Amino acid sequence: MASKRKAESLSEEAICPVCLDFFIDPVILECGHNFCRSCITRCWEREERNSCPECREEFADRTLRVNRALANLAEKARNLNLNPKEKQSKRHCEEHEEELKLFCETDKTLICVICAAAQEHREHCFRPIKGAVKICTDQLKSSLDSLTKKKSDFQEKEQQQKEKISGVWEQSHSVQSHITSQFAELRQIITEKEQSLLRDLREEEKRILNPMEKNHWKIQENIRIIQEEITKLKEQMDQKDSVMFLKEEARRNSRINDDVQELSVTDETLPVEKFDHLYLLNTVLRESLDAINRGMMLWPSRNRD
Repeated sequence: MASKRKAESLSEEAICPVCLDFFIDPVILECGHNFCRSCITRCWEREERNSCPECREEFADRTLRVNRALANLAEKARNLNLNPKEKQSKRHCEEHEEELKLFCETDKTLICVICAAAQEHREHCFRPIKGAVKICTDQLKSSLDSLTKKKSDFQEKEQQQKEKISGVWEQSHSVQSHITSQFAELRQIITEKEQSLLRDLREEEKRILNPMEKNHWKIQENIRIIQEEITKLKEQMDQKDSVMFLKEEARRNSRINDDVQELSVTDETLPVEKFDHLYLLNTVLRESLDAINRGMMLWPSRNRD
């Protein structure tokens, strides 16, 4: 047993504190700690500073000196088949140096047979390591099955939630399209109503203005005839020949009676109440509501629910 402990102590001296395996190309730092060359190089590159992983002392440059004695020691330990990983797998009781064969279920720790007989574990429950491993494995399997089922349940809920979200998105897009369509129809109704009212206004304007403009032309024509007669009267008054004067007088009476018509001013106004903004608003709203009702009847019932 003593020789085994000495061999294990020897192997500990040949283990790199970074990779926890026997040294390969060991180097010594200025602080005196040893590492595999590749291990310390990777540490410095990862941390981006030159410091010892054990004592944290920093160095101005990367000075690495080969430790040949340690390299020889690591090679001897390797030849003795003192695998540090095997040492970890076969643990021994630190107090009694006996192999750990029992598992204390009370303290949840590995113990040796001497520990089991000690006062501190006397009333505790023990199991052989294999039995304890089986029980723990069964418990872990039960927990794994339970978590797997919970995961499956949550995955199903996730899928359902995704479908609900997708349904809301589709419904929102459908409503958006419907709103856009309805307002496009409203704009079309308003535009058509505007054009219709403008046509009505132009027709009313034409109906009223045509006779007024004709009457206006006749009035102008009478003014022209009268003005011509005024000019002739002035010329007649300037006539010195009595015979010619009297002849002109006879023609003047007949001419005035034939050419001049009795006219009055034609008076008619636009029916502005027909184009009043309240009338227009009521008309457009009424037609818009009719269009909306038609659209709602055509819209799928599931979207209205």
